Parts: sequence; structure tokens; C-alpha cells
Amino acid sequence: MPAETTTPPPVPQSAVPAEAVTPLIRGVGVLRELTEAGGTLSLSGLERATGLARSTVDRITATLARMGYVRLDGRDAVTTPRLMELGNAYLAALRLPALLSRRADALADELDESVSLAVADRDGIRFIHQATRRRAMSLSFRIGDLLPAERTAPGPLFASEWTDGDWRTWRERRAADPENRAFSAVPPRQLPLPDGEFEAKAAQAGRDGWALDDQLIEPGLVAVSVPVRDPRTGRIACVANVVSHTSRHTATDLRDTLLPQLRATVAEMERELAAAPEPDPAPPPSGSAAWIGTAKKELGREFIESLARGLTVLTAFGEGRAALTLTDVARATGLARATARRALITYEHLGLVRGQPESRTFSLTPRVLSLGFPPLSRTTLPRIAAPHLADLSALVGESTALAILVPSGPDSDPEIQYTARAVSPRIMGVDIRVGTRLPASATSLGRVLLTENQGYALLDEDWEDGLRTVAVPLRDRTGRAVAAVNVALHAAGRTERECVEEILPELRRTATRIERELHVAGHFTRVALL
Repeated sequence: MPAETTTPPPVPQSAVPAEAVTPLIRGVGVLRELTEAGGTLSLSGLERATGLARSTVDRITATLARMGYVRLDGRDAVTTPRLMELGNAYLAALRLPALLSRRADALADELDESVSLAVADRDGIRFIHQATRRRAMSLSFRIGDLLPAERTAPGPLFASEWTDGDWRTWRERRAADPENRAFSAVPPRQLPLPDGEFEAKAAQAGRDGWALDDQLIEPGLVAVSVPVRDPRTGRIACVANVVSHTSRHTATDLRDTLLPQLRATVAEMERELAAAPEPDPAPPPSGSAAWIGTAKKELGREFIESLARGLTVLTAFGEGRAALTLTDVARATGLARATARRALITYEHLGLVRGQPESRTFSLTPRVLSLGFPPLSRTTLPRIAAPHLADLSALVGESTALAILVPSGPDSDPEIQYTARAVSPRIMGVDIRVGTRLPASATSLGRVLLTENQGYALLDEDWEDGLRTVAVPLRDRTGRAVAAVNVALHAAGRTERECVEEILPELRRTATRIERELHVAGHFTRVALL
């Protein structure tokens, strides 16, 4: 008989404050369930997972869709890269990825092993940067993934600074969930953790200044970690972690051969932190809630204003805005102080915001990364573009495609490779398969990437008789053209002038939508072009 599976009992939660915003609590719950499901879940699945009424789920997802955080695809809700702006707000305010990721990436290249940066999240650890090696046995953890402290190399280091209250929280969680089933990023624990073992590891890690993970998560996975200390306080700011497989290194080998290089990199990271000037506050998203009234008029009761206003509060934080007063938050978002205050109270209850009574300020916690970031952190440009290409194809009634420049031989002309497409429903349509390579100079996609003279390229039967195409470039956050999108049609369908006057404006609007999502997704992650 198959083993009986049961849902672990929940860890005890504090009572909901009287001033908490119930629709905001429910909306956060929906986002967390979507995240746990990998970014896509049916509306009926959300109903079952959250315990909310279907009408409530419909209103929440309609609101999130209007905010651009989810896309409603038939019966499914799908998270979009725009949702990553919430996690980006935390990472920008934290500053550690911006200051330290370059050295983590260099160490990964030097060792040819995966390197990550992690921060403490209560009694767990959460990744804020990943430099992953691509090989058959590669690391599957993502930015934002939460792991139990006792099953990681960074965990004992963070635990060496825990208070009695922290240890009490950890023991309560262990008693409620001994198999770690609440941590979806790791397989359930097979054997019980011996009493006192993790406490001893934490004490040892505190004395040694480093810690090992010898296959605690799953067989074959080994890691070594060293803390990166905040030069202002001397406490652990984050932990640098090198991960390998026993086919390449044993845990002892990691300690003996890679630990010295890891320590040297951490020393450089700490010097980087010490030398970093205080950041100039980036411009706050002033009046970012101004659109909410308009959206309410458009959608009526299907739009939940309190949810939209509450989520907007998270975007008030960012680089140079790590700790904000209530007045700061209200000013940055355009919300009334009372509205901002209730949202912050709600977020404190949910563990997404931490209040500092002495300074009367608030700051984001790593838990903000639980709102969609892990599955979206592995997105690709074709995935980002696909729904927009489909919308454009449906709008203009023609085929659309995405392509990139690809390396060619030293004596060969540059080529493009098609990476996504949407086919028109016409009987006579353009059918070029994803993966097809063509000479760049013979296509509008290639020409707009090679020359960019007037911001678009129009080809009239240059490549194939009867084929007319128009293309525009896609640019990353630095302004570099990394891909192009086009519309392809039969020359008898529209004249060149009609392509410029009718097709080109819609194509440019589509490119702008794709670029917006690409820029959000690429702020702290690498977005693969293929």
C-alpha cells in the first residue's frame, strides 16, 4: 500500500491585528499559492488551496491581472515578470546583490562550481543571488527559495547569532513540521534530526567561522559556507556558499581545497561593503497609487482597491529607501497615511515588513521574495514574449516572431535564430519554426539588429517572393538591442505604407510591453535569450 500522506500541522501564528486589511491578507495568500505551484494554477485550484470562495478568488485574480502581476489564461492564473518588482524592491533596498554579486560570479568562474549568497529568514535561509554552473548535475535552487536552516551550510552560521526567542521559534517549527514539508524547495526529511545536533553545529560554526553541508538536503549535494559580516555591526550580513556534487568533490575536499578561495573572496566582499558609500535615494514611485481609482471605475466591484493599494506599499522601498517612516511611504505611494499604516500593520503580521520602534521606520524582510520571485527568476525571453506575440498576432491577424543574433563561423555571415512565434489563423500564413536559422541580412529581424537605422526594418519580398515583414528591436536594461520582434504577412495583404501606418505602431507597443517585463525580470537575475 502507498504510504499515507498528511498535511503537516501549521506553525502557530499570532492573532490577526484588528487593523489588518483582510483583502490584502487574502491577496498575499493567493500569490504565495501561485508561487508554490510554480507560477501557474487554475482558479479552482486556487480556491481549494486558499480555502477562499470562488467569487473572492475571481476578484483577487482580476485585481492582480489589472496590476499586471498575473495573466488570466483560460481557467489558469499565471504570474508575470511584472510581479518581480516586489522582490526587486527588497533586493534593491538590501543592496547586497548589487555590491557582492560580481565577486560571487567571479568565484563561480574560478572554481567552476555554483556559488550563492543567502540571508537569514527567521529560522530558514533564503537565496538572494545564484551563480549556477550549467551541467548534467546542476543546482536547481532559485533566488527567493526558502530552505530550513538545519539542512544547509549557511544555516548553522546564522544560528550562531540566534537569540533564545529564535531558538524557540525554530523548535516550535521543527515540532510542527519534522519532515520539512512546508519547505517546497527541498525534499522531505527522511530521518529525524537527533536532539542537540543542530545546536552543536551552530556553536561549532560560530567558533570556526565556516560550515559544511554534507548531503543534508539530498544524497550527493555538498556545500561549504563562510559568513560575510556587516562592517558597521560585525554581524552576519549574508553567507557566501559554494555548492558541488560528490562526483566532483567530497565535503572534506570542499573544506580542504575550496574553503581558502571562498574565504579570500569573502574578505574582498567585506572590503567592498566597508568602502561602499551610502546610496543616494532613487526617485520614489511618487503617486504610484494614482491609477487605482481609474481601475476601480473600469472593473467595478471586481477590482479590490484595498489589495491594490496594499501591494503598492511594497514598491515604496528600494535603493536608498531601505528604512521608511509612515510619512515616507504615504508620500511615495500617494496613499493616505491611514491607508499606508493599515497596510504596514498587515505586512508586519505576515512577516513581510519589520518595524523599528526606536526610529519609527519600517523595512522589507526577505519574505517578500516568497511573492512570485522563485519561479519567475528562471524565466527566459521567449517565455516573456510569447503571450505578447500571441496578443499582437490576434490583433493584426498576421504571424509574429521573436529572434536573436547567434554566433556563426569566422567566414560566415551573421545569422538569426527564431526563438518564439505566434501563427496567424489565415489559411495562407507564414510558418517558420522555432529554432530555424536564417542569414541576418536576408530578414527584417536581422537587419534591425545589425543596423537599427530608423528603429525598424521593412523588407518587401527580399527573402521570399510574396513575403513582407516589418521588425523592431528589443532592448535590455542597458539599452542594448538583444533581440527583435516582427510581423510577417503576404505582400498582397497590406501595402508597404499600410505596414508602416497600421502594423508598425502596434508592433512597437508590443515591443515596449515585452521590454518592460524584460527590464523588471533582468534587474537581479539573468534572463536567458533562448
